[in-house]
Amino acid sequence: MSYETLLVDKADEITTITLNRPRAKNAMNPQMHLDMCAALAEVERDDGCRVLVITGAGDSFCAGMDVKEYFYDTDKSPGERAAARKAAFEWMFGRLRVLPKPTIAAVNGWCFGGAFAWLSVCDFAIASENAKFGLSEVNWGIIPAGGVTKLVSTLLAPRDALYLVMTGRPVSARKAAEMRLVNETVAPEKLRETVLDLAAELKKKNPTVLAYCKEVFRVDQTLSLEEALAFESAKWMELDAVGKKTWHQGVEQFKQERSYRPGLETYRWKS
Repeated sequence: MSYETLLVDKADEITTITLNRPRAKNAMNPQMHLDMCAALAEVERDDGCRVLVITGAGDSFCAGMDVKEYFYDTDKSPGERAAARKAAFEWMFGRLRVLPKPTIAAVNGWCFGGAFAWLSVCDFAIASENAKFGLSEVNWGIIPAGGVTKLVSTLLAPRDALYLVMTGRPVSARKAAEMRLVNETVAPEKLRETVLDLAAELKKKNPTVLAYCKEVFRVDQTLSLEEALAFESAKWMELDAVGKKTWHQGVEQFKQERSYRPGLETYRWKS
């Protein structure tokens, strides 16, 4: 399926979605939100996709919401603005955040504003050393909304989050890694290789188990310790039923066959 604002590539069980508005620094316009809803629905249905990578075309990752097309052009059309906002929230939080497959943000350049929302809900983020990050909303009289302030306050230390929110100053990729906004930074020419190496490691894991790991991690963040203990126990039993106690295979490989080292490698889960 082709999209007006995206490029979708599938290879070796990895789907790469590239935001494709390079002249606009891949800023998100209403059409991109609609395209992302459809593309992520396709990814979720695709049994051949084991890992999702999202990146940007050209020299930018994503410059946030398109100031003209998302904000200015819809200012007097509340219905159109509401539809665009609904689509944005749907793909970022209703689909990407809970996608039952690993997701990696490959930050190849500028990452600003609303891009922080979906950057934050990706499972992993690797940045090129020439990437820059910033919440510039305060510079032109608005607040980082659409979940951005909530997400950075959850992901980062309070002083780092407030620095981004209240100064509007951009920070380097190295600083973003120090803040733990991204997992690591690499040379620009190594970005794709590093992302694919991580994807290859994730592909070795049992996809059903990964989906449960991700769900439990996301939900646990909203629970007390007592609630989390109960939820984790319930999900363990559910995984046993769905996965037919797949972990027994690993135990047998470790205890009987002596062919598997749990701390260093993945068990042979494929039957």
